[in-house]
Amino acid sequence: MRRCDELGAISDEPGKLTRTFHSPGMQRANALVGSWMQSAGLEVREDAAFNLLGRWTCSRRGAKTLLLGSHLDTVRDAGKYDGPLGVLVAIAAVQHLREAGVELPFQVEIAGFSDEEGVRYQTTYLGSRALAGTLTRADLARIEEKGVQRARRRRGEFLAYAEVHIEQGPVLENRNLAVGVVSAIAGQSRLCVEFHGRAGHAGTTPMALRHDALCGAAELALAAEKCGVLATVGQLTVAPGASNVIPGHATLTLDVRDQRDAARRAAVRVLQASAKEIARRRGLRFTWTPVQETAAVVCNRALTKVMQAAAARHEREVLLLPSGAGHDAAAISAICPVTMLFVRCKGGISHHRDESVKTADVQRAVAVLADFVQILAAQHA
Repeated sequence: MRRCDELGAISDEPGKLTRTFHSPGMQRANALVGSWMQSAGLEVREDAAFNLLGRWTCSRRGAKTLLLGSHLDTVRDAGKYDGPLGVLVAIAAVQHLREAGVELPFQVEIAGFSDEEGVRYQTTYLGSRALAGTLTRADLARIEEKGVQRARRRRGEFLAYAEVHIEQGPVLENRNLAVGVVSAIAGQSRLCVEFHGRAGHAGTTPMALRHDALCGAAELALAAEKCGVLATVGQLTVAPGASNVIPGHATLTLDVRDQRDAARRAAVRVLQASAKEIARRRGLRFTWTPVQETAAVVCNRALTKVMQAAAARHEREVLLLPSGAGHDAAAISAICPVTMLFVRCKGGISHHRDESVKTADVQRAVAVLADFVQILAAQHA
């Protein structure tokens, strides 16, 4: 928890916590967390995508690697725990195992991914997708730092991936549970929608003759609210942007999520049809630009059972719950089976400076992850 505080003081912006891909703050964060990895006895390096990696090598020839970790970047004006907690819990668990003299039949590598939130380039999981080798040409074209694709690792190298993360929701708190095991990660569609109307004088243009781009965007935002899945308009930009001018141009972001890919895609189609109808009725033009689409991921059943068994040693009830938020585990699932452990957070608050976790809950998460590693080791002995 002291390390969370220390890491949370490293930021690109004064007075708030913000760390984005390969920023000066991220470079300082990697250096600090790397020093903690070294203290835990790990071999530390940074790959071509600026992912921080700490490795515990085993003596078994040809052994695969168990990957642990989460991300070290943040949203703007973030809390201290979304992402970094998972990296620091992994370091603590591995240090505990090493100090106890545990020998493993596989390598262990802890990853502090360089970009999960997608703040700088609007492409989520940049760090973990670089490691998985799934960045597209479009992704690579928008990234100024060239050569990130060299971070790609061999398929078949990894045994599994396990990630600890704050829940970012209220379920565990409502059930009075410290930790829970994740069943699936929701799929996500990110879109950019623009409405093009006609600017005009606010005092001289009759209401019936207006082509107000903002009103069109507002209608679409209300349609998103009723589309049947999780949908959010998180950003809205209006031009010209004067109090006495009718908006002639409005740009909005649309974030659509569901654990069922079919339901999510159906909602996106409905919203696109709604935007078309809104534009027709209001005399607007619209553009509909997909930014990113991530499929839903079901956590590996065998690994989930191992995580449940580890959690059962420390929790009175092992709750299995889905994640509505995206995680690096979704990207890493392209190259190996994945599992996740959620940690209770106060009020379910996340992506906000009021993020909060209990020390006792974090201690329990460290113990569960350490036991998960040992149960998995016994299965592969």
